[in-house]
Amino acid sequence: MTIQTHATTAFEGQKPGTSGLRKKVRVFQQPGYAENFIQSVFDVVPRPEAATLVLGGDGRFYNRTVIQQAIRMAAANGYARVLVGQGGILSTPAASHVIRKYGASGGLILSASHNPGGPDEDFGLKYNTPNGGPAPEHVTDRIHAESQRLASYQIAETTDLDLDALGQSALAGMIVEIVDPVADYAALMRQLFDFDAIRALFAGGFRMRFDAMHAVTGPYAKAILEGALDAPQGTVVNATPLPDFGGGHPDPNPIWAKDLMDLMMGADAPDFGAASDGDGDRNLIVGRSCYVTPSDSLALLAAQAHLAPAYAKGLKGVARSMPTSAAVDRVAASLGIPIYETPTGWKFFGNLLDAGRATICGEESAGTGSDHVREKDGLWAVLLWLNILAVSGKSVSELMRDHWARYGRNYYSRHDYEGIAKAEADAVIKNLRMALPTLVGRAVAGLTVSSADEFGYEDPVDGSVSTGQGLRIGFDGGQRVVFRLSGTGTDGATIRIYLEALRTDPDELVLDPADVLRPVAQAAGELSNLAALTGRTSPDVIT
Repeated sequence: MTIQTHATTAFEGQKPGTSGLRKKVRVFQQPGYAENFIQSVFDVVPRPEAATLVLGGDGRFYNRTVIQQAIRMAAANGYARVLVGQGGILSTPAASHVIRKYGASGGLILSASHNPGGPDEDFGLKYNTPNGGPAPEHVTDRIHAESQRLASYQIAETTDLDLDALGQSALAGMIVEIVDPVADYAALMRQLFDFDAIRALFAGGFRMRFDAMHAVTGPYAKAILEGALDAPQGTVVNATPLPDFGGGHPDPNPIWAKDLMDLMMGADAPDFGAASDGDGDRNLIVGRSCYVTPSDSLALLAAQAHLAPAYAKGLKGVARSMPTSAAVDRVAASLGIPIYETPTGWKFFGNLLDAGRATICGEESAGTGSDHVREKDGLWAVLLWLNILAVSGKSVSELMRDHWARYGRNYYSRHDYEGIAKAEADAVIKNLRMALPTLVGRAVAGLTVSSADEFGYEDPVDGSVSTGQGLRIGFDGGQRVVFRLSGTGTDGATIRIYLEALRTDPDELVLDPADVLRPVAQAAGELSNLAALTGRTSPDVIT
C-alpha cells in the first residue's frame, strides 16, 4: 500500500454555504472534485497528534463512494483513527454527538440535507469542528481559499473497505472503526427524556405515525420509538434509507410529507404525527387536525421543556434565527431568560451553546435542537414533544391552544420561489435594499411600514460580524415580512419570503392563517415587485 500525491487544479465554486458544499452529483463525480475539497479541509483545519476523524452521511447516492475516498485521504494525511457509521450512515445530530463523545478533532458529514437524492440530484459535504458543530465562517472562508490554490492531494492507494462490517481494521497505519450509527445517539436520548413516561403513553393506546421519508432517521426512529419505547410495530414508516429517498423529496413540510398530512387530517388520525428529513436534523410536528409551524413548535418546546428531565432546572436562554417568528421571544420574556436573534445557519448557535448562554435553539425551516449536540436534531424534537404529551396528559391541539391563550399567536408562513435565475433573484433583493431608507411611513396593501432594515449580527461571544443576512420590513400592529436568498439549493436561486402577524385577542387565536396573512403577502408582493421581475405569480412551496 502506497501514499500517492496527485496533481490537481482548482475547481471554481467550492465555497461552502450555510450547510457546507452542495452541488449536483454530476459535479461531485468530476475527477478530483470531492478529493480537492476534502484535501482543502485537511490542509486548513487544525488537529492534534493522533487525531480522530468522524465520517458519515445520510445514505444518498454517491455517499459510499466519497466515504471510501475520505477514508483513504485521511490515512494519507496523517489521521490516527477514523470512526465511520456502519454502511456510511450517520445522521447529522448523531455525527455531532459522536465527535463530542469521542473527542474527535472534527468530522466530515456527507449530506445535502432536505434536498432530493439520486444520480441527477444533489450531494453535499461539510466539515464539523471539535465542538460537533458546523465550521464557522472564518474556517469555511479558509477552506474555500485553499481550494482555489490547491495543486495536489494525497490519497492511500488501496481497495475499498467493507463499510457494513462492525469492528476495526488498519489502513496505512491508521485505525478504521466501523461503528453502530444508532447506539451512542440512542443512549444520549435516554439521558435526556423520561422514557418510562413515554413508554406508558404508548401502553395506554396512544397512536403515532413517524414518516422517516426513506432517509437517515429510519433506523434511529425504529430503534428508539418501536424498540426502546415500545411503540407498536408500524409506527415508523418509510424507515429504510434509500439512495434516492424512494424518489421522494425528504423535506418534512406539509407539501412533501403529504401522505402524513392527509393521514393526520383524516377521520381516523393518530394522536401524533412527525417526520424528519434527509440527514435527520429537521422535524415536522402535527397533531390530529393540528399542524404546528416550526416557529410555534420552538416556542412550545421552550415553554414546556421543564417537563423533561434534562431541562427540569430551566433554560439558560433561547435563540432563534432572524426569519423565525418572534413567538419564542415572549416565552423567553416570561421565563426571564435571554433571547438571541441570529442569522440563518446552525453554526451561529454554536458559540451561544458553547458559552452556556442558550439551551434551546430553533429555525423556522423545521430545525430545533438543544445543547446536547451542536446541530439541530429532528428526532430529539419529536422525543421532547412526546415527553411533554406524556407528562401533561394533553393533546397537541390542547397544548397549542393553551400556549396561544397565554402568549398570543404569531401567524406565520414561508413562501419559497425556487429555481429563479440568479440575476432575477439578485434584482429583487437589490431593488428592495435600495428602497429600504424610503419605506418607513409608507402605506402598502392597507398596512403602514413601521421599520425597514437589513439584518446584521454581532456575535455576543466572539464579536464576529455577519452582514447582509436578510431584509426585514415591519408594519404597525405586529406584522412583518422578511426577504432572503436561500443558500441550500443547487438549481438557480430560491427567494424566501417570510410572513408574520401577531394576534393576542382571544377571539383571533384560531383563525385561518392564510386569511390573517393575506394583507402581509399582498404587501410583500407590492414591495418586492417580484412578479414583474421574475415572472412568478405564486410560490413553489408554502410552509
